[in-house]
Amino acid sequence: MDPLVGLVLCLSCLLLLSLWKQSSGKGKLPPGPTPLPIIGNMLQLDVKNISKSLSNLSKMYGPVFTVYFGRRPTVVLHGYEAVKEALIDRGEEFSGRGSFPVAEKASKGQGVVFSTGNRWKEMRRFSLMTLRNLGMGKRSIEDRVQEEAHCLVEELRKTNASPCDPTFILGCGPCNVICSIIFHNRFDYKDHNLLNIMEMFDENVRILSSPWIQEKHNPQSVFTLENLAITVSDLFGAGTETTSTTLRYALLLLLKHPEVLAKVQEEVDHVVGRDRSPCMKDKSSMPYTDAMVHETQRYIDLIPNNLPHAVTCDIKFRNYLIPKGTTIVTSLTSVLHDDKEFPNPEKFDPSHFLDEKGNFKKSDYFMPFSAGKRMCAGEGLARMELFLFLTTILQKFTLKPVVNPKDIDITPVVNGFASVPPPYQLCFVPV
Repeated sequence: MDPLVGLVLCLSCLLLLSLWKQSSGKGKLPPGPTPLPIIGNMLQLDVKNISKSLSNLSKMYGPVFTVYFGRRPTVVLHGYEAVKEALIDRGEEFSGRGSFPVAEKASKGQGVVFSTGNRWKEMRRFSLMTLRNLGMGKRSIEDRVQEEAHCLVEELRKTNASPCDPTFILGCGPCNVICSIIFHNRFDYKDHNLLNIMEMFDENVRILSSPWIQEKHNPQSVFTLENLAITVSDLFGAGTETTSTTLRYALLLLLKHPEVLAKVQEEVDHVVGRDRSPCMKDKSSMPYTDAMVHETQRYIDLIPNNLPHAVTCDIKFRNYLIPKGTTIVTSLTSVLHDDKEFPNPEKFDPSHFLDEKGNFKKSDYFMPFSAGKRMCAGEGLARMELFLFLTTILQKFTLKPVVNPKDIDITPVVNGFASVPPPYQLCFVPV
């Protein structure tokens, strides 16, 4: 037999076997593109822009469909109605954490972000309780954010209005807020410890030691030193990178749209003035600034496909039978860029969150923090940081681009797990 013919026959058999296993497996999964053996649908997906690939597939297969990342089926939910039905209306059934191999290797299924089942419930409850005890949701946290905003502004002032890349400084601000909450200590922006904070997690986990010192001899306890260390790491990862990236993208969008920048600064000047620090009470009197922050989060679509979920039991969902443990991907892009809720969704426009009278307008489609049982535990802190950091910066500086705004590129350089803005420089000119 010709070797080529033999190879074709082998591949054909593998394909038929793969299709048979999928059709005869437990449950009737939603339709989707035919997967190849071993690699699944990887050749049909643009790995540099998974979100766009999934949007294209939804046009063919509807709001609920199945794709194979390798040999494992993943059910994709596309559009507000499907996402809401799963994460909010049936939140408990969709509260598992789906397959995420890279993170699983690092976290070993522990912590609060990538754990599942009873361990996740216990650690999330513990994390929320501890953060509240440390001041989350109270005035003391706002004081910490205001203090850090002042320090951030002083660091920006040292640039002497010269062109600079704000990435590092904007990263230090949110990181220091988490440090001040968990460790009751912030660091100078040149401090070696701040620069190497990720290496200090194990040492600093003693801050969270008290709740489990009754627990150390219980082999069933989830409050192990390793689990708590990974939980602290989760808090830093979720509370630092996402906020700093959003801040970085916000400044880039304001440089690109000077008319928006002018309106925000006019509102800051009118409501806050120059003699005091912005505070959260100001937000209700600053609808345009509030809308700008919301529009930034909507537009940049930071985590396009959310973190993967999983169903916690065999379920029937829209006439499909989804087996327990199946990974679920919820397309947040399809919600945040819904053209019926947000006309011209590909355009950065704060009026998406303003009514005809200029008042701030809420939207159920605003899901940058996900929704339901596993929505971001630090949403309140993130919202506070974004508002206070941005208003404090714009109170003290005029943002000056180094190129013509028309030439500023706002296309993300990475659009896989997260949307990351391109590197850029600007001048912080004191007002």
